[in-house]
Amino acid sequence: MGTMWISYVYNSSYGLLHNIFKTIGLNKLSETLWTGPGHLFWSMLVAYCFGMVGYHMLIFMASIEQIPKDYHEAAQIEGANIVQRFFYITLPFLRGCFRTNIVMWTVFTVAFFVWGQLFSPVNLSYATVAPMNYMYEIVFGSSSSAATVRDSGAGAAIGVIMMIIVIIAFSLTNLIVKNDDVEL
Repeated sequence: MGTMWISYVYNSSYGLLHNIFKTIGLNKLSETLWTGPGHLFWSMLVAYCFGMVGYHMLIFMASIEQIPKDYHEAAQIEGANIVQRFFYITLPFLRGCFRTNIVMWTVFTVAFFVWGQLFSPVNLSYATVAPMNYMYEIVFGSSSSAATVRDSGAGAAIGVIMMIIVIIAFSLTNLIVKNDDVEL
């Protein structure tokens, strides 16, 4: 996904953004280097969000398909409109799905490692550094310096902090989205 965005969307010579902006007459935007230092973080963030929407929507679609159609039919017979059926039938059945998606999103966001490596593969850029990238650089040595400094203790501390962030997000999600799932 990241390679597709770098090569085919953000390319300043033949990328999708280049062609769209050139077609509508915005030549300055069409020549913008979207993966340059000034735009790198936002370009990476847009690509990441675009890629994650499909992943999370797939989980939502699978959960929606598991909702028995009898509930919707019974509510429709009783006179419930589509908005009422959504709020009183669909959303309660999706509580577990919301919890799963929030926790998975947190884990993926904290670990953002692959995206940072794709958007700045040689030297870690300040625009693409994430906790996992920073931990990797500390433990296995800096890619931009001649002298390799390895600090396993600092890397382990970063790993523990990332674990604590995920645990806090999981705990908050469990508090906000109660575990009173509707039985099927």
